[in-house]
Amino acid sequence: METLRERKKQRTRDALLRAAVELFTTQGYEATTVDAIAEAVDVSQRTFFRYFAGKDEAALGLLDMTVERFVRAVRERPAHEAPMEALRQAVLDGWQSIHEIVESVVPVEQYLRMYRVIESTPVLLAAHLRRSLEVEETLARVIAEREGLDVDADPRPRLAVAVFSGVMRVTERQWVTGPEFSVAGMHALTSRYLDQVGPALLGSWRKP
Repeated sequence: METLRERKKQRTRDALLRAAVELFTTQGYEATTVDAIAEAVDVSQRTFFRYFAGKDEAALGLLDMTVERFVRAVRERPAHEAPMEALRQAVLDGWQSIHEIVESVVPVEQYLRMYRVIESTPVLLAAHLRRSLEVEETLARVIAEREGLDVDADPRPRLAVAVFSGVMRVTERQWVTGPEFSVAGMHALTSRYLDQVGPALLGSWRKP
């Protein structure tokens, strides 16, 4: 059970994250300072650094929360599911819980706008891609554990996760730059692209 102190710390972190996202999406990442974020919550700069290493970490905070939930969902998938199916179902079945995680901090529309800020800010995009590599390694180890494999001796867990992550990255790019910029649009696009993995990798693309 959470203590009063833990709840207070969580509220402060959420408030800082909420203020950061609001400022990043209204005035831009580069124009936003740590001092401005702290001031918006009426705390000191020192307090900000108790929760985030820098403003880049605050900018990626919502994504980190959703990724953490996704990794947990993969761990919890039924043991009989094949690796790619477990990854697919974890992201699609967990959509509502991820939505709720975001809404506990900011309106989902603001989360969507933050996605565009990340994609259009080189330093944030680089940090996002770097973290994605770390997540891929974590997922590969989760899959290997599920399948009873040694991740360093058998390449299949890393290959499966690399394919899945590639599909998700293509989906993100299409979604952020496309006309259907909504949560429903992202869900539909993710489902459609994941369904193409088998045909794209194994099927013939040439018309008879």
